[in-house]
Amino acid sequence: MPKGFSVRNPKLNELDAWKRMPFDDNETAERYMGYMTDYFNRVYAPEGSLFFKTCCFAVDQNDVPVGTCFTWKTYGRFTTMHWLKVVKQYESLGIGRALLSHVLRQLSPEDYPIFLHTQTGSFRAIKLYTDFGFKILKDELIGQRQNQIEAGLPLLKKYMPSEAYENLKFEYAPQAFLEEAAKRDTNDF
Repeated sequence: MPKGFSVRNPKLNELDAWKRMPFDDNETAERYMGYMTDYFNRVYAPEGSLFFKTCCFAVDQNDVPVGTCFTWKTYGRFTTMHWLKVVKQYESLGIGRALLSHVLRQLSPEDYPIFLHTQTGSFRAIKLYTDFGFKILKDELIGQRQNQIEAGLPLLKKYMPSEAYENLKFEYAPQAFLEEAAKRDTNDF
């Protein structure tokens, strides 16, 4: 973690701070507060306090959250990376890389493989994920999401450093993962 920053779990009274973290401005955070509340209640709340034990916050020297990341057992079976996000004014300091390293160090061999969802517009995050060995899934449908990776590749090629783009690796998801995701009406990662 960069000097002046550290990692800790969120406090019970910081749930709203976590719900706001994915958004770059207060207006958008307010607009999506209902969605984030519903998502939390559907995905994390049924597991009781586990969210507060697994979620990580990067905090500044004043103990203010500036980033978040954690893994979760989606469908009770598959390790998925959730909500890696650094507050915009703190991006490019190495906080995201440090958070991802911290979270991955907590895993055991049986926690692998790890899945995550992102979008091609998050090309900086995709570069970070590929630096850590993540591969892009080629399946057309994953759960209720159309993958659309072929449509997104030109955007990645345009915005990613050429060496990073050339180092992208692709594979198909394990059949058990696709089958479990297909059983669900909603996406839990």
